Amino acid sequence: MKKAKVSGTVTRSRIAPGSKSDHVGVVLRADDGNEYVLRRSGGNAFRDDKLEELVGKTITGDGVIAGNTFIVDDWAESKPKK
Repeated sequence: MKKAKVSGTVTRSRIAPGSKSDHVGVVLRADDGNEYVLRRSGGNAFRDDKLEELVGKTITGDGVIAGNTFIVDDWAESKPKK
């Protein structure tokens, strides 16, 4: 795991298709082209109402990256890039 600051747009996407963990969840489509499953430290892995509120918004988050998951500790909304 590494500490990171990541900016991007929060959307919903299918996560882990074909597995027992297959579900639609919240992801962060980062400005650098990467896509991360978005989790909140201490939040539910399958549904987190706080993260659901961010869908459609552009954010910059502070947290850690673990594989393809961004575990966010704190975030701020930002204006979308044109």
